[in-house]
Amino acid sequence: MLRRIVINLRRQDWTTVGVELIVVILGVFIGVQASNWNEARTADNESKVFTDRLKSDLRAEAFAYELSVAYYGQVLANARRAEAALSGRSEMGDEALLAAAYRATQYVTNNRHRTTWDELGSTGNIGLIRDPGLRQLAADVYTDTNNEWLVDDARRSPYRLEFRKLLDIPVQDALATACGDHTGKDGDYASLAGYLDYPCDPELTPEAAAAAVRALRADPNLLPLLRLQITTVDTNLGGLDSTNNIQLRQRLQAFAGTTR
Repeated sequence: MLRRIVINLRRQDWTTVGVELIVVILGVFIGVQASNWNEARTADNESKVFTDRLKSDLRAEAFAYELSVAYYGQVLANARRAEAALSGRSEMGDEALLAAAYRATQYVTNNRHRTTWDELGSTGNIGLIRDPGLRQLAADVYTDTNNEWLVDDARRSPYRLEFRKLLDIPVQDALATACGDHTGKDGDYASLAGYLDYPCDPELTPEAAAAAVRALRADPNLLPLLRLQITTVDTNLGGLDSTNNIQLRQRLQAFAGTTR
């Protein structure tokens, strides 16, 4: 094409030169437009894929948030029942007291679902999430550390360590088997109410149950540590529903289409 244009220039065939230049310009323009269209289509496809992945991750985060609130609420309720019985303010049967005291030691971990968000951040492609509300929700969820504090304090709880040191292993095994977590499926909100608080029977002999309760009552450290456990869990649990975090929880609930 260029050789033909040069030849026509030498001939001063301006009409032909003009037509051929127009053809070249149109060709370049169409090529650029096609390239831009292809890049835009690729970006649109990537945006859809990453947006769908992020939404799936945030739905998992919404469930994990509700699981933490429900689970540690049940831990706290059992701790309060055990403390009232050990303090003499209420009466409980030996097995019921052991179950409550055991459940007060429990904690649950939630794996964060942040692979998509981290990938977008590390590659500088956060802009592929074109919904500003979705971007802001993800940013707020993945910078929130309240749940990590809650789990860390529960795992390192001095009361948990003290309780686990006191009871014979067969008693602890019986409690874990009969009164441990009832794990539901991810996304099953109906299962949260009975995750830890449900009727249980560790099937201990009356003698074994009585001996275990005597061990709890005889330890001078257990009751003060249980009270510390109550205040710690209560404070950390309140962090999930504090003035700052209640809005985050409500936004997650709205996103996931749930209300609690």
